[in-house]
Amino acid sequence: MNHVLALLLQLHPTDSLPTKPAAPPAAWMNLIGAYASGHDTVYVYEEGGALVALLRPAAPNRLAQTAESVFTFSGPGPFEADRIVFRPGEIQVGPVALPRLQMGPAAGGQLRLQPVRPVAELLRVDRELTPPAESTAFLAPDLVEPSKLDATIRLDIRYATTNNFLGTVVYSSARAFLQRPAAVALVQAARVLRPLGYGLLIHDAYRPWYVTKVFWDATPTESHWLVANPAQGSKHNRGAAVDITLYELATRRPVEMPSTYDEATPRALSDYPGGTSRQRWHRALLRRVLEAEGFIVNPSEWWHFDFRDWQRYQILNIPFEEIRLR
Repeated sequence: MNHVLALLLQLHPTDSLPTKPAAPPAAWMNLIGAYASGHDTVYVYEEGGALVALLRPAAPNRLAQTAESVFTFSGPGPFEADRIVFRPGEIQVGPVALPRLQMGPAAGGQLRLQPVRPVAELLRVDRELTPPAESTAFLAPDLVEPSKLDATIRLDIRYATTNNFLGTVVYSSARAFLQRPAAVALVQAARVLRPLGYGLLIHDAYRPWYVTKVFWDATPTESHWLVANPAQGSKHNRGAAVDITLYELATRRPVEMPSTYDEATPRALSDYPGGTSRQRWHRALLRRVLEAEGFIVNPSEWWHFDFRDWQRYQILNIPFEEIRLR
């Protein structure tokens, strides 16, 4: 074997990850966010122990604090201004006032939509429908529960509760299934994370096709971009996608990420520059470890990972209670 290749294969997926950053001052959390007026949006975030302001497409500009709510720019600031003043609900940059955008749920919890049809009714109707036909030859389904393979893999299945974007229980039980190769890959990722003090927390995995249809039928048309089109099916329907985050083994608490789960804002992007260094470090750790095991992050959702072989599995419509485990 090529010597360089042999060395690369020995590298741990977290070897080049920077040291976990310190938490920023608590007062900064009320300043970090996005502020916009017209076509101008200023992102204020923490980077390397300093507040940073970014007016796209300009380069980030570090801020130096001169008073309780007043910061100056280290270089040429946006709008020809030399300082930024934080006020409740807005920032003042020179003569321009930019209101703070509401990024994510106001209480920091779960995104909510008002269903256009009762979910209970849709569950009865859509469960009787047939998924779209597929002509390709697929691998035989082999769904297993990752949490049964590794006790550090925990569950917070939002769709088995009312704590989801529809505010209604959709799943018959709080379980998570994946095709066996994906589940085994997840177990390996958990083993890599364990010495670092982290575990994996699953929000969703295999999703019967009829649930995807319910999501589509319950979601307002203008918000259909949030959910998968049942005419094409979802990678979740194939048992080859997982919605997942990290939790601390010592405290059993989920880590802080740049956005909440299922959040439909720019903060959910896998490369969103905002938030804090620590939040982005957690996001990078999750991505680094899962991608090393064959998962691919969804660019629009840092929590959504597709397994590399998802095309080899068919759309399934098996309710949880009818899944036969081997």
